[in-house]
Amino acid sequence: MPHAPRIAFVTIGQSPRIDLTPEILERLRGQIEAVEFGALDDLSPTEVAAMAPKAGEDSLCTRMRDGSEVVIGKTQTRDRLQKLFDRLDTEGFDAITLLCTGYFDHLSSKTLLIEAQRVVDATVDAFSLGCQNLGVILPLERQIAEFHVQSDETRKVKATHYSPYGDDRLEVAAKDVADCDLVVLHCMGYSEAMRAKTAALTNKPVLLARRIVAGAVQQII
Repeated sequence: MPHAPRIAFVTIGQSPRIDLTPEILERLRGQIEAVEFGALDDLSPTEVAAMAPKAGEDSLCTRMRDGSEVVIGKTQTRDRLQKLFDRLDTEGFDAITLLCTGYFDHLSSKTLLIEAQRVVDATVDAFSLGCQNLGVILPLERQIAEFHVQSDETRKVKATHYSPYGDDRLEVAAKDVADCDLVVLHCMGYSEAMRAKTAALTNKPVLLARRIVAGAVQQII
């Protein structure tokens, strides 16, 4: 009988992600062996603080092991992810799942890589026909200008912000995008409960990043 796939789940914050990974694994119904890793796992608070975005650098929002939110720069995070991937390539995993919907240039892995950003964006593109107004909810206000998908001649993108790590403005964010055809909760930190509430507030279809990624992992089982 084939072995259960052994999959590394990598967060850009600290592991374990008790707010995130269990919800994904519940959808996979115990069909995989999951091992969690974090890009910030071995860093001290001072070292994490030093990873704050520099002037002109794109930002990422993630969760620490104690549940607190942290904002880090994309360049240093990418470098730490690459070092972690290089290590995981030697540890016999069947796949690596990157639990971040931020876009990273020049990441590579010899192990099959399920990159949340590409999976989520491809799914959104699959809904593009008839979706002339796309609503996107991001964790940080500054990420609106940094977001890699912007309006073009075929689709208007309206972005707003709500942090899944303690922010209380979900109702405001939902109102911001209520006139859109489709809404995307574009961060792995958003939960199924947040998706359901957003759908109820907007009365529009809402795509949840972690649900999409769980479906991608399901394909290799």
